[in-house]
Amino acid sequence: MLHRLRFIPGRLLQAVPVAFGVTIIVFFLSHLLPGNAALALLGERATKASVAALTEQLGLDRPLWEQYFRFLGQIVHGNLGTSLTYQLPVGQLVLQAVPVTLSLLGLALVMALVISIPLASLAASRPNRAGDLFARGFTLLGQGMPQFWVGIMLILLLAVNVRAFPVGGYGDGAGAHLYFLFLPALTLAIAMSPTIIRSLRASMIGVLESEYVGTAKSKGAAGLPLFRDHVLRNAAIPTVSIIGVNLGYLVGGSLVIEKVFALPGLGSLMVNAIFARDFPTIQGVTLFVAIFVVVVGILTDVVYTMLDPRVDLAGGTTP
Repeated sequence: MLHRLRFIPGRLLQAVPVAFGVTIIVFFLSHLLPGNAALALLGERATKASVAALTEQLGLDRPLWEQYFRFLGQIVHGNLGTSLTYQLPVGQLVLQAVPVTLSLLGLALVMALVISIPLASLAASRPNRAGDLFARGFTLLGQGMPQFWVGIMLILLLAVNVRAFPVGGYGDGAGAHLYFLFLPALTLAIAMSPTIIRSLRASMIGVLESEYVGTAKSKGAAGLPLFRDHVLRNAAIPTVSIIGVNLGYLVGGSLVIEKVFALPGLGSLMVNAIFARDFPTIQGVTLFVAIFVVVVGILTDVVYTMLDPRVDLAGGTTP
């Protein structure tokens, strides 16, 4: 098993130029934001002299290439800079926000699987029947509704009208965290489930038509044991890649959802930094998200090789 994971160091080395490219894109795109960071910090009533003085103090009057190399030098030394808004190290702010975002993504993934596996199984077991039509209708609705709109509707329905969940916040303690994360995680799960359902349904239909499933049926396997032992494991292999890609996409969606539900995660930190023209914080959060996506890609390959013994990413595909 361990020899099949030899590809990991190579993937980590490949991530270095990717991270370098991300620093270039993030830095220059963040500086394309309209407005003046010094003016955003001082307020609209600030004098031109005070704005100019703060601009010079922050080094924002220097050429962009000079600012970029200073930013790159800080990263090499493990320093993401100091937030212009909070006057705290960006690395410290990111580390404080990361647990919230990762908890949200983890709970959203679990909820997406809880939704997707039964619906995909129902759809694959009886294609073009009522259950299949219901699952396909759910995927169409889930893909067609914007995430922020779904979040607002859940707040109105379950938080304002029913009062079963809080409108926003994060709570205190592990139990309270899960309680406060339920609605935002459900919002992300509804957005992620359609892709998983479609992939899993197609894979299950193909597996159900395979010879080894026919052999299992002839031996008396049926119902839940058949799906659990013979169908789901084999059908899940191609779906793992879909989940990995969607987790990267889900990070971007969580940035908006965190702001909708007032969660103190990377999303709220990012949005606040954008409005304040806080370039170091914008760059730090985006760089972390890019690295997270790369790590998720590597973990996806690890899970893929564990599920399918025929795949050896370190040396090709074995028969």
